[in-house]
Amino acid sequence: MATTADKGFEADEKHVSSGSPVDPTAPAYELNNGEHWRDQESFMTRNGLNLRSFQRRPADQVDLDKSMKPRHLHMIAIGGSIGAGFFVGSGGALSGGGPASVTIDFILMGIMIFNVVYALGELAVMYPVSGGFYTYSTRFIDPSWGFAMGWNYVFQWAIVLPLEITVAGLTIGYWNPDVPLAVWITVFWLFIVLVNIMGTLGYAEEEFWSSLIKLSATVIFMIIAFIMVLGGGPKSGMYSEYWGARTWYDPGAFQGGFKGFCGVFVTAAFSFSGTELVGLAAAETKDPLKSLPGAVRQVFWRITLFYVLGLFFVGLLVRSDDTRLIGSGSGDTKSSPFVIASINAGLKGFDHFMNVVILVSVISIGVSGVYGGSRTLTALGEQGYAPRIFTYIDRSGRPLFSVSAILIMGALGYMNLVASGETVFNWFLQLSGLAALFTWGSICFAHIRFRKAWAHHGHTLDEIPFKAIFGTAGSWLSIFLIFIVLIAQFYVSVSPPGKKLATAEEFFYGYLAFFVVGFFWICGYFWKREGWLKLDQIDVDSGRRELDWDYINAERAKMAALPAWRRSLKTIF
Repeated sequence: MATTADKGFEADEKHVSSGSPVDPTAPAYELNNGEHWRDQESFMTRNGLNLRSFQRRPADQVDLDKSMKPRHLHMIAIGGSIGAGFFVGSGGALSGGGPASVTIDFILMGIMIFNVVYALGELAVMYPVSGGFYTYSTRFIDPSWGFAMGWNYVFQWAIVLPLEITVAGLTIGYWNPDVPLAVWITVFWLFIVLVNIMGTLGYAEEEFWSSLIKLSATVIFMIIAFIMVLGGGPKSGMYSEYWGARTWYDPGAFQGGFKGFCGVFVTAAFSFSGTELVGLAAAETKDPLKSLPGAVRQVFWRITLFYVLGLFFVGLLVRSDDTRLIGSGSGDTKSSPFVIASINAGLKGFDHFMNVVILVSVISIGVSGVYGGSRTLTALGEQGYAPRIFTYIDRSGRPLFSVSAILIMGALGYMNLVASGETVFNWFLQLSGLAALFTWGSICFAHIRFRKAWAHHGHTLDEIPFKAIFGTAGSWLSIFLIFIVLIAQFYVSVSPPGKKLATAEEFFYGYLAFFVVGFFWICGYFWKREGWLKLDQIDVDSGRRELDWDYINAERAKMAALPAWRRSLKTIF
């Protein structure tokens, strides 16, 4: 029995998969009429470069743009959301918890996000709909919880946008502190508006090139860091003789005790925020079946290359008691451990290079925030969880009013210009870090519920074209790790470092996101009067993509013919 929660899926996907994994006569996936219609528009209209592009798309064409290419999706997966949390916020984590805490916590969060993205990949290939994971919560868990997750995600990205453009302004201050911060906030805000005028293709191209820059810079940094650790640095710097792991002994591998270790989790969660955007982007590719699995596999490299190895080298080179790290929580790039390591090494100009990379990264996250928030807001409108005006999609495939609503939130960046505004802004920032954990937990639980409903309705695993590596066990592990992080954050909120007991203000500052999500959940329940879905109520057939089972069976045959070790490598990499 289908619930009203499925209506959004039926509007999004008009084809129902009728093929089976063993039926060679199953029909191949074909482009829908909306994509053929878009091809008839001029180049200027398709890419949002003329006034006609702002006109509403014909009423029978509700799909978003489909112009994203596999190369875009791969780069979004491997480096799309690397931003201030990684390059700047990691300094506060290093100062508060020490290098061992940073390494361990980021490995644990990496294991968690690895399973999250694979669970999302399995769902997105089956049901690649606009709004992505939020709609999976509505369909497989509880419509009220889906309402909460949708608005929580919109709120999360709406807050991240002003944060990132503020950090971009502070980054420019590294070279020219005399220009008022408000000027740079305005400049970068307008730049993000310009990118979004170009629609999906503008976002995809910006993410492709910025991710390429971030990937290249991180590889360059790690090569140089490895040389520095071995003592190959300039004589004018600190690393002209063998450096090794001395920072793990003096001042020590851990700082702040158990509280310091727990505090790093939230920084790690904020740093990984946006990894799930690959699931949203899949709805705007022509063939998610072919492009999404490869993009999901890139996440392994992202976790190991960017986060774990990159921050491991940072922990080797920068002392956790370095006073310059203290300002990292405010977004000041002078406090970035990557910049500090460059200065300590005596590498002239390399600190400027890293600041350019940080600048590119934070602008990239700002663009991603508008993309993620607007697509989710559009899906909320389509399912009746937000005003219908947000379902407006113009002739270039942009959800125009949803994009505008998120872009307007960039004005919150000006709050940092006054002392009282900075306090309010920091509260918003604290909300966004913890909010991602609820999103990831919902993705994993929706995956578990989907598998149960899939079996309940008589389907087999062979009918799932792309499966999560560790199945539901991986999703349960991720939920367990998320639960541990929420407990750790609760502990730190109740008893902050250096204090036995927090004030009420300190507690809510650290744990406010929990109550915000609860508030959205209650609002969703009273609005729609729908609660927990039983397995009989979950419809696993409506809205499924029509898949090319000839292609799927051929790929499975190729995989089966490979030696076991090559199958393992191909599955992960």
